[in-house]
Amino acid sequence: MKASQIGVIVLVLSGLVTFAANASDAEAGKAKSAACAACHGADGNSVNPVWPTLAGQHASYLVKQLMDFKQGRRENAVMVGMVAGLTDADMKDLAAYYASQAPKAVGFDAELIASGESIFRGGIAETGMAACMGCHSPSGQGNGPAAWPSLKNQHPEYIVIQLQNFKHGSRANDPNGMMRNLVGRMSEQEMKAVAAYVAGIP
Repeated sequence: MKASQIGVIVLVLSGLVTFAANASDAEAGKAKSAACAACHGADGNSVNPVWPTLAGQHASYLVKQLMDFKQGRRENAVMVGMVAGLTDADMKDLAAYYASQAPKAVGFDAELIASGESIFRGGIAETGMAACMGCHSPSGQGNGPAAWPSLKNQHPEYIVIQLQNFKHGSRANDPNGMMRNLVGRMSEQEMKAVAAYVAGIP
């Protein structure tokens, strides 16, 4: 075996060891999630449509949001209290647990699907708004490495609330103001249409 091949193997194995050492513990996250269940459901599927479903969400996104709540970059009186005592390891374990769960189907207004799909896939030409799928992917499942959230099977009511928060500036933890810039060009009806589409995206 060539020295260069041995070097590659060593690098790969070192990477695996490092990954294992830093890996989150979904089982530990399950145990730590008891306090979260009242709002987000035991398996991360929220029963109240104004609270987000966490099941199946990217762990990277969940960790970012928990850290943003803790560090004051995202405001919510309930969540600020919930994250106050969490360590970085707690957040990673919780995120790993919820990411491992399967999201359940949610209700949505089928009459808004066509207009919602048009905006999600093609944007809004009249206002120069880019297509949502550019960041959230054609399947609505987001982008884990970029910590951009999956929207599929998310409660449309929750999505509309967050879009409104971005538009009015009460939520401002989007990188470089990306979401605030986009949703500033959307009407409430357009928000509802997109939310309905991604909630039931095939």
